[in-house]
Amino acid sequence: MLIGYARVSTDDQHLDNQRIVLRAAGCLRIYEEKISGAKYARPELTRLLDHVREGDILR
Repeated sequence: MLIGYARVSTDDQHLDNQRIVLRAAGCLRIYEEKISGAKYARPELTRLLDHVREGDILR
């Protein structure tokens, strides 16, 4: 499965462009996060890593 991960740092930023690119690339599942890059805890990234299986491709 092709899986995407999109992240922006602030509420002023938007995930729209990343979402469009990931869908155009064929991602069937996209994990999205609005969280600072300085933060260590990234719940959606953790969910993605728990979900990904051998043979999956991450974009």
